[in-house]
Amino acid sequence: MLALQYLRSLPRYALVRATGGRADVATGDFSLLHLGDVPEPEPPNGSWRRVLPSLAGICGSDTAAITGHASLYLDPLTSYPFVPGHEVVGVLAGDGARVVVEPALGCEVRGLSPRCARCVEGRPGLCQRVDEGDLAVGLQTGYCCSTGGGWGEVLIAHESQLHEVPPALSDEAAVLIEPLACSVHAALRGGAGAEDVVVVQGAGTIGLLTLAAIKLFTSPRRLIAVAKHPFQRQQALRLGADQVIRPDEVFQRIRFATEARRLDGPNLSLLLGGADLTFECTGSAAGLDDAFRYTRAGGRVVAVGMPGRERVDWGPIWQRELTVMGAYAYGTEATGRRTFDVALAAAPELGLEQLTGPLFQLSEYRDAIAYAVQAGRRSTAKVAFDLRGLRL
Repeated sequence: MLALQYLRSLPRYALVRATGGRADVATGDFSLLHLGDVPEPEPPNGSWRRVLPSLAGICGSDTAAITGHASLYLDPLTSYPFVPGHEVVGVLAGDGARVVVEPALGCEVRGLSPRCARCVEGRPGLCQRVDEGDLAVGLQTGYCCSTGGGWGEVLIAHESQLHEVPPALSDEAAVLIEPLACSVHAALRGGAGAEDVVVVQGAGTIGLLTLAAIKLFTSPRRLIAVAKHPFQRQQALRLGADQVIRPDEVFQRIRFATEARRLDGPNLSLLLGGADLTFECTGSAAGLDDAFRYTRAGGRVVAVGMPGRERVDWGPIWQRELTVMGAYAYGTEATGRRTFDVALAAAPELGLEQLTGPLFQLSEYRDAIAYAVQAGRRSTAKVAFDLRGLRL
């Protein structure tokens, strides 16, 4: 089958990491990727299905791995070579049913019994046995050499990973169900209260969808989005932000919104007072540092965007007694519903197709990835591969 594979090369990764991926983006020389014919993944048993991807998104975690920004923490949790692509809408081989894939490779998917404590809780994204069972090590489809991924003609998925797509939901909307599920989980984990001023920092795909999920499932007093580019600001307002501000004005605007006091030093600003709850969706050192300095003492910061090995100042976390929590993946929420089911039910009213595009063929992967790295300034959120033509 035709697929893009991510090939492990520590020397090449070190070189890409040293340059910050800038040369790869400038030249399109993404040499950690190889397009070619690879063997189809083999289903371990009869509980697995072959999925033919229709659209597969290019996630920030994908571009981070390709351009050397991914955390090295993830390396032992990945098996190589793998076919990327965990944001997938496709059809089942044989009956043609349209599905989205829930990528987490927990105990049930791996055929393990008894299940680990986290999987029993309904949190397969936090599975403690990701190196056991029917598959090679891997947190998710798209980072496991046994399953394939959305950037190839065929992947395999356990029946428990498959969710049928309603007819009214287009492929362009359905490809965003996986990041929407991540965002729903983040919004519920943050748990904004009725008197909270909430800030969503970053307005890429995850930031915009987190904003939408906060608006749908919680009721903050004020919801502020920090968005860099005009398209992002427009979409943030459409998805429910009460106020949209630029990154260079966060301290002044949040100061006014929360009646905080601003202190300016020679190198940085901070607020005395500030946001009650911040969702940090950039995953960058600058974004995290800002969030820690404008979230009020005793407040909460939810890390939604995937950080790498970022150098951040722990001073405000300590002095303000901030609660900092991660929000990774999805599972079964406190409401008892699976996050993917919640996301699928919410999707039709969000106009997700407005966030998707342009679409690229696998053979155009160099242009696709370069475009995805600069999506915001190019007035889009989700760049994706279109594999529907490979089935003709």
